[in-house]
Amino acid sequence: MAALVDVAIAAGAAIMGIYKETIDVTEKGDGSPVTKADTEAEAVILAGLARHMPEVSVVAEEAVSAGRVPPPSDAFFLVDPLDGTREFISRNGEFTVNIGLVEDGAPVAGVVYAPALGEIFWGVCGKGAWRARVADNVCAKAEPISVRRAPEAGLTVLASRSHMSQQTATYIDKLTVSDLKSAGSSLKFCRVAEGSADLYPRFGRTMEWDTAAADAVLRAAGGVVVTEDGSPLGYGKRNQSHDSDFANPYFIAAGDREIVSSS
Repeated sequence: MAALVDVAIAAGAAIMGIYKETIDVTEKGDGSPVTKADTEAEAVILAGLARHMPEVSVVAEEAVSAGRVPPPSDAFFLVDPLDGTREFISRNGEFTVNIGLVEDGAPVAGVVYAPALGEIFWGVCGKGAWRARVADNVCAKAEPISVRRAPEAGLTVLASRSHMSQQTATYIDKLTVSDLKSAGSSLKFCRVAEGSADLYPRFGRTMEWDTAAADAVLRAAGGVVVTEDGSPLGYGKRNQSHDSDFANPYFIAAGDREIVSSS
């Protein structure tokens, strides 16, 4: 994890160098935005992973977009070099670097770094999850984090700032909610993992690299990420008849397992 944290911070430094410039935006084939920061951060991450863990294959968002997809493997990294490109473009700070490790279809370790906010989170399933401040590309002392029990007074629910769907809104309307907040990128998982929020439902399209790292952090902190039928969200999905490779189904991320078992 120390190596992954270092790689994520290096990628964040590359992003922040571009954040101060005029941001040129182009569109990928699926209509989603991409910037110089996406490609440069991914190059930093790929080089770092090749240096530290060359035996593990990497599925990275921009590489996949360009047609560079490694063969299936039991263990592989999922990389989103800049999750929340729209947040990056709007300069609201809520974008992250995501590096997740998947083994046998499950996220087992991950690091999520929000360089503009100076916050980094990481977790290893079975060992725990942590957060730390980052200043001048140096990580401060880490503190452990964990999810909280669902408060009786009502849930704090997080929804996507850029991709709120009607189905998500309908799901939230059925809950006892004390606070509904909008947030960008995979930070929503991390807020649940640290116990400052309870639930993040996502009834909208995402890809595996959007979720794997933060999913690992949340699971390591004691939370769950399940699909509509209650199954754990799985990874390494290829040859899907209904969607493209690595596309996720709808999911619900929760701190307290009782929330998803009763909803």
